[in-house]
Amino acid sequence: MAKTQAVSFRMTGGPEVLEHIDINLPPPGAGEVQIKHAAIGLNFIDIYFRTGLYKAPHLPFVTGKEAAGTVTAVGPGVEDFKIGDRVAYAGSDGAYSVERNIETKHLVKVPDGIPLETAASMMLKGMTAQYLLNRTYKVGPGTAVLFHAAAGGVGLIAGQWAKALGATVIGTAGSDSKVRFALEHGYDHVINYNTENFAERVREITGGAGVHVVYDSIGRDTFPQSLDCLRRLGMFVSFGQSSGPIENFTLAMLAQKGSLFATRPTLFTYIATHEELTNCANALFDVVLSNKVRISINQTYPLRDVGRAHMDLESRKTTGTTLLIP
Repeated sequence: MAKTQAVSFRMTGGPEVLEHIDINLPPPGAGEVQIKHAAIGLNFIDIYFRTGLYKAPHLPFVTGKEAAGTVTAVGPGVEDFKIGDRVAYAGSDGAYSVERNIETKHLVKVPDGIPLETAASMMLKGMTAQYLLNRTYKVGPGTAVLFHAAAGGVGLIAGQWAKALGATVIGTAGSDSKVRFALEHGYDHVINYNTENFAERVREITGGAGVHVVYDSIGRDTFPQSLDCLRRLGMFVSFGQSSGPIENFTLAMLAQKGSLFATRPTLFTYIATHEELTNCANALFDVVLSNKVRISINQTYPLRDVGRAHMDLESRKTTGTTLLIP
């Protein structure tokens, strides 16, 4: 049995609970392959598990849901993957590791034109943008969109993608430098929510009409103002809570503000089957290979510095996507 390294936690808390450990790595079992990670994606969901906002299925727990690498061994019964395949995933716990075994139902093959580092940085964020813009609310010509955290990993991808779909794309960001960065990635308008009332500005930009859909991954700090940005029968899409969970939400608010719709989707529901996963990933690969969406890897950290990476992400010092390198 081989040995490998991973990062886990035995109790929830701050970045200090993350521990570097040696683990046993057996040969892959039936339906599994073994992969050596080239890069690991950093996401807010990793922090949600570490803090206990999302409950880990067991402790100790190796967190991380997104990575890319190369298949190094194949388990019994596996026919669709072979040694040497370049693969990526965004739906299996345990990514904070140098090597791992993983069920093939979580994997997709990475096209030759996409580096593994790029794949690792965009799977979770890019597939999130894909389902938000194409399935949760179908964006197209004439759609007015508000996307919070426009300079974040999902926001930068979504801004470019929504623009390619023909939408008018409005974003928010927390600093002037992030505003400028988002404007370089597809956004027509970007509002600094620390210096402007974003709900008032959205109404000004849209001539009083409001937007068709708000995509909100911030949560507490942007609610209920996000609802005030919507036009009659608009949709509020809450897909994250980086500032904390939304409180004091009642269904009556939706009626009072224009018979609005609200949903709380997660990527993993939208890619629950391997066919859905493959379709979603291929749509992402296609839009990246077409150069309609550029992936910005703006921070990389050695896996041994994962605590610092978590702190930087939580304090909103990062832009675009962030990688951990084993």
